[in-house]
Amino acid sequence: MRSTVRNTRTRLLAVVAGLAAATTLGLPGAQAAPAPGPAGAAQLARADAAVEAAGVGGTAWYVDRAAGRVVVTADSTVTDEALTKIRDAVGADSGALRVQRTPGVFTPLLGAGDAIYGNGYRCSLGFNVRSGSTYYFLTAGHCGDVVNTWYANSAQTTLIGPTVGSSFPGNDYALVRYDNASLSHPGGFTAADAYVGESVKRSGSTTGTRSGKVTGLNATVHYSGGGTVRGMIQTNVCAEPGDSGGALYDGSKALGITSGGSGNCSTGGTTFYQPVPEALAKYKVSLY
Repeated sequence: MRSTVRNTRTRLLAVVAGLAAATTLGLPGAQAAPAPGPAGAAQLARADAAVEAAGVGGTAWYVDRAAGRVVVTADSTVTDEALTKIRDAVGADSGALRVQRTPGVFTPLLGAGDAIYGNGYRCSLGFNVRSGSTYYFLTAGHCGDVVNTWYANSAQTTLIGPTVGSSFPGNDYALVRYDNASLSHPGGFTAADAYVGESVKRSGSTTGTRSGKVTGLNATVHYSGGGTVRGMIQTNVCAEPGDSGGALYDGSKALGITSGGSGNCSTGGTTFYQPVPEALAKYKVSLY
């Protein structure tokens, strides 16, 4: 933990979520035919709502308004029958769908990483924040839900402080207060909204700093095993099981808190991030 406060790269313990490269595939039972034109706003809205109503775990989706498509990504647990369920739910608007597969399983990530520790879990510190003279940091909500008190070492002898707020599912952010005055908590970031195509970095203790691009915004993820999060940033940055809660950034711009994903850094992957501005507004804290 202490080594994470020396510089921008090491002070941000980014969450590692293994992923695998997505490949486009057709919907089950679809006939070869010219691709339909871009869907309009009303059709996209209906298709978006229908995908969510289908309730298929292991899927993530977002609306690509420029392309006129609802882009659905299905992990390895999603059967052809489940994809047919989505198609049937969308019905006459199924031409608005673009479905792609990704190996691995979409899960919120608790596990390996030399970041923050509590109750037998390891997660990552995201971004340092403050309210007045009180200092905190952001991490993942699914981490905060299972850990009341955080420590800087695996022996859990160096106290950091308590989880004072947590939200998962729906969102995936948590707030932890620094109660140990001997721990430094540098800043240097400003909050920003991500955009599609943006080059980003995710630094983590398992795979180091990895780069990629934002591929979608406002994504909804039905994690396999339970838990749905909305409004996520979707990227092709690789990651591996470990440290949920770490940082997604572009230079000095704080963009996201790692939520989950699938795959690994040998084959690539797909990861999802809770946007930072929403968490800041929720807890009435600011970056510095």
